[in-house]
Amino acid sequence: MQSLKSNSILQNQLKLGARHQPSRLNSTFSVDQKSFSGYIADTRTMIARARNIIVNNQVDIDTPQPELGQIIEGNSPFELTPENTFQSGKNKPYRRGVLLIHGLSDSPYFMRHLGNLFRENGFRVMAILLPGHGTQPGDLLQVRWHEWVKAVAFGVDQLAKEVDDVYLAGFSAGGALSVHQSYIDQRIKGLFLFAPALQISPKAALANLHKASSWLLPSTKWISIHPDWDCYKYESFSKNAAAQIHALTRVINKQIKQNSLTLPIFSVVSQDDTTVNTPATLKFMMQAQHPANKLIYYFSDAGSIPDWHGAGQFEAVNGVFPDAGIIGSAHTAIVLPAKDEYYGVNGNYRNCLHYLPNRLEDFITCQQDKQQTLFGEITTENLGKGLLCRLMYNPSFSALQTALQQFIARLDG
Repeated sequence: MQSLKSNSILQNQLKLGARHQPSRLNSTFSVDQKSFSGYIADTRTMIARARNIIVNNQVDIDTPQPELGQIIEGNSPFELTPENTFQSGKNKPYRRGVLLIHGLSDSPYFMRHLGNLFRENGFRVMAILLPGHGTQPGDLLQVRWHEWVKAVAFGVDQLAKEVDDVYLAGFSAGGALSVHQSYIDQRIKGLFLFAPALQISPKAALANLHKASSWLLPSTKWISIHPDWDCYKYESFSKNAAAQIHALTRVINKQIKQNSLTLPIFSVVSQDDTTVNTPATLKFMMQAQHPANKLIYYFSDAGSIPDWHGAGQFEAVNGVFPDAGIIGSAHTAIVLPAKDEYYGVNGNYRNCLHYLPNRLEDFITCQQDKQQTLFGEITTENLGKGLLCRLMYNPSFSALQTALQQFIARLDG
């Protein structure tokens, strides 16, 4: 996180810059590699080029500067191998594998802790980078959702070479892509959905109407222009990104209306989520048919917990922790534990973007004051309670881990 020495420094970061232009390296999905490890290596090089991490005219993907090396590592695809004590496949090295798919404007960093959880439970793990991500916000100006689907299909193909049973685990937009892939690919044996983006605001459908004037007013391509100090997530957000996820959700909802999924689904949502439509996920899960299904519902208002009529288990979890100043869960909080080095309790990053651009002093205070700040989702109600930092970690992550392990055990039932 850069030092906030003055309002002038911050105001300069709220203007269009080079980072808001496409790098021309990362808007489509094309891979020449036949192996997932080769794909990882090529993507790391691409990220280094796009972020101009170059030493002596050479792309430096193993830079000795810790921060730059961590940026490449956190934004890159990755793979994990389970312990040898776990059951192998019938004709393949592993019985189960999971493909991890991050969210819109995020990176594979957000799936790291989940990846370790799956590895510890015997899964071969592969995590992809969606086109347009991991480099600079401008790369989401030209991407199309079909390119994300291509990346998911590649990951499934690679994973299927090594495992008997393929599972998908997606966060937000990654959850939407997981549902979509499960409808078109019979190899998918189950889903792990974390705040899936099955429905977003209808206003997103209009997001690309700016194109007629954007050549004259480039700022009209953007919903928000923010500092982009986050190492693993874009803070500036383009209208095209919103339009693409909306187009994807329209396709998914047609799929859902035609058929209910019968494969096992583990899902986690937040009552207070302001990014995706939680009721849409509840409806989806109530239509799903598998008896092993599990839905975890984080709430801040016990009086508004919905009645459950679906198959499988429903677990309501209190997301309020007064002693820690946490007044509820948030979309951004579900997949990261409190111990996360960057977003956790003692991490460097604090999400106060909701105070920009008009409340610069509140933004700076929110960044620096850890004693008086509340943590939760950026709802109107919460913003009225005091200075608010958007929660970036899940204080119930250990319980989530236990629930995930129990669900995996039921897959054998």
